[in-house]
Amino acid sequence: MLVLTRRAGETIVIEGGIRVTVVSVQGDRVRLGITAPDSVRVDREEIHQRRAGAAERMSQTVAAHA
Repeated sequence: MLVLTRRAGETIVIEGGIRVTVVSVQGDRVRLGITAPDSVRVDREEIHQRRAGAAERMSQTVAAHA
C-alpha cells in the first residue's frame, strides 16, 4: 500500500484521469473529493462490499435455477 501525506486542498493524481483531493480534515474525519471518468465507479468500501455480496447472491440464485 502506498501511503501519502496531504493537507486540506492538496490533490493526489492517479493514472486514468482520477484525482483525489483532501477537502477538509476535522478531528479524525477526512473529507475527500474524487474526480474520475464516468466509466470508473467510486464507492465507499462498505458499499462496494454490499454490492459485491448482492452480485454473488444473484449469481448463486441464477445458477441454482439453471
